[in-house]
Amino acid sequence: MARQWSLEESIRVEGADPAALYALVADLRKMGRWSPECRRVLVAAPPVRTGTRFVGLNRRGPFVWFTTGRVTTARPGEAFVFDVGVFGLPIARWGYRFEADADGTGTLVTESWQDLRTGRGSKLTTLLGTVFAGTSPERRIAVNRHGMRTTLARIAETTARRA
Repeated sequence: MARQWSLEESIRVEGADPAALYALVADLRKMGRWSPECRRVLVAAPPVRTGTRFVGLNRRGPFVWFTTGRVTTARPGEAFVFDVGVFGLPIARWGYRFEADADGTGTLVTESWQDLRTGRGSKLTTLLGTVFAGTSPERRIAVNRHGMRTTLARIAETTARRA
């Protein structure tokens, strides 16, 4: 089976506008509430902007690891994207897009992931991912698909409770 280098998952959130959903995702300190792997994000006081740096603390089962990140796109109500790496080497690009329904009754939220473990250092970051996160490149898509679906469902549930 060929390695898959990117993935997207979407959910429609009834009764929520793109700006409100963006605000949830862009508050990186709350990412541990949504993601099943991320436990905590350490970042200077919000609001985050393009260029904001942060540290992510992650756990899945017995595996614990950290990543460093940098926000690459911060367009309220439209898109929020950040790159993560370890020891200065790129690992992945994570993103969120927000598209309002034509009738204004909800928003389609799409979470995306792109594997950046290519080129210089890719063998090392692949090895580190296997050792510290317990996930080989072949399993990463299945793990990320599950995590993305969980994250999006938790965001939608939180939005529904606030309505």
